[in-house]
Amino acid sequence: MKIFKNLTEQENAWVLYDVGNSAFTMLACSLIPIWFKSIAVGGEAGQLSGDRATAMWALAIAIATVLVALLGPFFGSVADHKDTRRLLFTTAVSAGCLFCIFTGMASSWFIFLLLFILTKVFYQASLTFYDSMLVDVTTEERSDEVSSYGYAWGYLGSCIPFIVALVSYVLGPDMAGILPGNISKIIGFSVTAIWWFVVSVPLIRNYRQKNYVEGEIRAGSAFLKIFSTIRKIVKKDRKVMFFLIAFFLYIDGVGTIIDNCINVGTDLGLNTVGQVIFLLLTQVVAFCGSLVFAKLSRKHETIPLLKICIAGYIVVCIYALFIHTIWDFGIMAFIVGCFQGSIQSLSRSYYSRIIPAENAGEYFGLYDIFAKGASFLGSAVIAAVKFAGGTINLALALLAVFFVLGFLFLGVADKTPERVSL
Repeated sequence: MKIFKNLTEQENAWVLYDVGNSAFTMLACSLIPIWFKSIAVGGEAGQLSGDRATAMWALAIAIATVLVALLGPFFGSVADHKDTRRLLFTTAVSAGCLFCIFTGMASSWFIFLLLFILTKVFYQASLTFYDSMLVDVTTEERSDEVSSYGYAWGYLGSCIPFIVALVSYVLGPDMAGILPGNISKIIGFSVTAIWWFVVSVPLIRNYRQKNYVEGEIRAGSAFLKIFSTIRKIVKKDRKVMFFLIAFFLYIDGVGTIIDNCINVGTDLGLNTVGQVIFLLLTQVVAFCGSLVFAKLSRKHETIPLLKICIAGYIVVCIYALFIHTIWDFGIMAFIVGCFQGSIQSLSRSYYSRIIPAENAGEYFGLYDIFAKGASFLGSAVIAAVKFAGGTINLALALLAVFFVLGFLFLGVADKTPERVSL
């Protein structure tokens, strides 16, 4: 069934997975931290203080990130073998959806965090397989457009289950008190997981792996191959190397802004529901922005479009110095929405074109190390500024350094010749 008429059946199925998994992304950066604190914070024995709950949440995110960074290249390398990518993708999606539902049922903060970590790990693993599928479902000429469509419809599609989750939160014990106990949380997680899985079915059914490596799958050799690939990239494939450095720098800023959006409003004493509503509206803006860049990619090269997105984020960082009200927050969210999907989709498609297609899983495993581990540096900057007594406004403004450096290294990558045969 073709939902998007200008895409092939394979491209349709691939784009739909972005629609599915984005629902969990939206929930994870908005309501899940709030639900966790409602479970963890209290005066009862075994409960946590507000500061300790924040620290435990940050630790859980860090653990999930490290696990994905360590396992991603291995998963990707194994998935490069014939007829393995769809099986691994299906397993990751199924496990992630199940653990998502179980997380909503948890009444202990420790069990909640443990299940959330497992959900996050399988979710990120599915993205490693999913991103590497791009080389199989479309052509190099269409990769920018198809990747942009994925992010665009992902942002819009995620709004549907999120609205249900948001309504359940508003009706829950922390707000209106109409829904008793954990019911609102269970509804939020379950609707998200069901949406995530159902929308993934077309890709599970229709995907065909065209690019692969021959040979027997061996765990030990898969790990060794990762180090061998890194050495080859450093010695022979400088274009990939410089792009990964640039990507790490600018996506660090993007990830830090996404991860800390709720914390920004909280530090400034802004209304929580107002922030969540603006984040929801940002999804619609991101949908429109991604479609605009999808059309631009038909006539313009990828690197200049990426540079425009990076410049947009530099504007965001400078504007952060002037955020004081909920409306200021909304304007910042709007600017972020204009470029958020495009900078990620164009990075993904550009990378897919400069790597060997038969090793796409392995290379995207390395890509995910930079993508998923990137916000460590930006978060460290925010922590350092806050410990020094600075404001969250100043901390966000300093992230401009990462975008400027990323802009410069992207220019170096663009001028570097294509890879030597690996």
